[in-house]
Amino acid sequence: MTRTPAEDRAHWERTADRMLLAVRPYATDGHSLIHLPGVPSSNGVLSDGLEGFARTFLLAAFRLAGAGGGDPHGLAAWYAAGLATGTDPAHPERWPSFAECNQAKVEAASIALALHETRPWIWDRLDDKVRQRILDWLAPMTGNLMPGNNWIWFQGITEAFARTVGGQWHQQDLDRTIGLTDGWYAGEGWYSDGLTGGEPRNFDHYNGWAMHLYPLWFCRILGDAAPAGLLDRYRARLTRFLADQRLLVGANGSPLVQGRSLTYRHAALASLWTGALFDATPLAPGETRALATRMLDHFTRHGATDENGLLTLGWHRPYRGVLQVYSGPASPYWASKGFIGLALPPDHPVWTSPETPLAVEQGNFGRALAAPGWLVSGTSADGIVRVVNHGGDHADPIRPHADDPCYARFAYSTHTAPETPGDPTAGTGSCADADPLDNAVVLLDAAGRASHRRPATRVSFGDTTAVSRSRAHWPADATWDPFGGPDTPYTLGPWITVGSALRGTIEVRAVRVDPAPDSTDGHVLRIGGWAVATGAVDTAAIAAGARAAGGEAPGLGDAAGGNAGDGHAGDSDAGDRDAGDGNAGDGALHPATVRVAGEAGPVSVIIGAHHLPHASVVSGIDSNAMGATSATPVVTTDGPVTHGTLHIALIHLGGTDPAALPEVTTRAQDTDLCAEVTWPDGARDTIRLPAPDPSYDPWKDFRRA
Repeated sequence: MTRTPAEDRAHWERTADRMLLAVRPYATDGHSLIHLPGVPSSNGVLSDGLEGFARTFLLAAFRLAGAGGGDPHGLAAWYAAGLATGTDPAHPERWPSFAECNQAKVEAASIALALHETRPWIWDRLDDKVRQRILDWLAPMTGNLMPGNNWIWFQGITEAFARTVGGQWHQQDLDRTIGLTDGWYAGEGWYSDGLTGGEPRNFDHYNGWAMHLYPLWFCRILGDAAPAGLLDRYRARLTRFLADQRLLVGANGSPLVQGRSLTYRHAALASLWTGALFDATPLAPGETRALATRMLDHFTRHGATDENGLLTLGWHRPYRGVLQVYSGPASPYWASKGFIGLALPPDHPVWTSPETPLAVEQGNFGRALAAPGWLVSGTSADGIVRVVNHGGDHADPIRPHADDPCYARFAYSTHTAPETPGDPTAGTGSCADADPLDNAVVLLDAAGRASHRRPATRVSFGDTTAVSRSRAHWPADATWDPFGGPDTPYTLGPWITVGSALRGTIEVRAVRVDPAPDSTDGHVLRIGGWAVATGAVDTAAIAAGARAAGGEAPGLGDAAGGNAGDGHAGDSDAGDRDAGDGNAGDGALHPATVRVAGEAGPVSVIIGAHHLPHASVVSGIDSNAMGATSATPVVTTDGPVTHGTLHIALIHLGGTDPAALPEVTTRAQDTDLCAEVTWPDGARDTIRLPAPDPSYDPWKDFRRA
């Protein structure tokens, strides 16, 4: 649907109004709590009610600010009543204190920011007693030692606002917030959301909707009282980040499906709009609006709201597999940050300039984002953006963890979601048997259980290649969370070193497995490709692969026929040539090939190009945020993996089948194993997998099963 710039803004305003009006029937009489239907979060019903008020108040604030106080739906009076009720300690609808509810600190920042943006229409018109009660409720934030992540900014924003209206604030709190933020800056526009094990390993959407947003609003609130040079420093960092973020949105309007709090959806636009508001963006105004409107329409089109107009817990549908224990019925309303653009006046260039194509529509691109450790490839023909992940996994390297599917997978995209079976909010044991599958490199034990990856160590990172290593381990309870999963016994296994080369739609994934102290052998190696929702397995492609090997088409649960590499499993890799022999460079299917087509169009193909002769499909039911059914293509070794041997898979995600495949040859150099990749256009890459130090055993004293 094509709209004029003016129609675009009206569309955004109508969407915001519908969201705000839809929650009113669930508010308490005094408007201070909004109790939306659904499973409560771990913080409890009272906290969830405050969350409903605070997060929708933020949306109302942006709506009022951009309209210059124009208020056809009485937003200012409605939320002013809630402020008066919620801060009355004697009222049955009062808000929880920070001592009673830690989550209240999060919501306090939204309330403070909203009060700042609506000051002429709400704060300045409140009764003096109500203003004082608000400041009294905020006051215990001062001197409070916040967790070492984006939470420090809830304190910073709250105290900055309090400072401007005569409330309590501590200079040391503000200094600590600024200092920690500088320490978490990883360069090139990227923040780690705090440090894990003293390292910057936490890269996700919080970089945009928290770590860039709050520092600039902190300066906006303080005005001339902000430290000299701070605004310019934050503006420069955001400008650099947006040069990367514009690449991480697909032509379908979807942001990257990676990281925690995915149910916040539109909040991924927060940094984009903040860049426009603070003149801290490399994007043309028309690209900013095009990207934002495309994302808004993407989530609207895919059912982000239910029949009552309420945002649901999930991604494209109500779905608990991508939630966290802190997710409650009102949590999705952090999507309000995605409406910051409404705070810009109607005559701002983002609302008047013609739209321009998104980055992925302008042409193919490849990038190496060193801070998060991501290789990125966007292809204009299908509008898909893919990320290969050899960087942060949100895990403390001091001990093994259960894999969080939204951090530990080797690849993420704008058109697929990782398999997330079960409900991780239900607590320990709720996903006890969840095995890493899609875009995972695992060892299968005698019971068929897949090993886990976290924590991983980055070995090397270049323009088009990256390598990381992890110790295979099997947790007794595989239930995940972003912060490490349950404290459970683990069985430790061999080292797995994985290298990737990414160009266009194809990743060449090379793997070596090496023994570790006290580890056993006898494991089958399995490499997973992209999971696609509501996929139908293409039996014709499997049959073609079988015929290429001189065999018959097997059933869907079997290998795709033949032995990739002519049965070289276990042979020396020095000088072997597989993917380039016969089929590899001409686009024909390999013997060990499986193809899955998603309902919405993405085609997922995996090819066992070297020492991975068996291909199959693993089906999922209600295990993917994109749809109720899903399918993942995988390839495996023929029996136990041989240590010190190179295994190679070609992994494709595109709108159609790959037009041509790269040629891959292998060689050994001392103890390194190398995959030499020649792409169809003549470009070359070398994936070098060094052998691990045999004496290195960082978890020798860790509790083992």
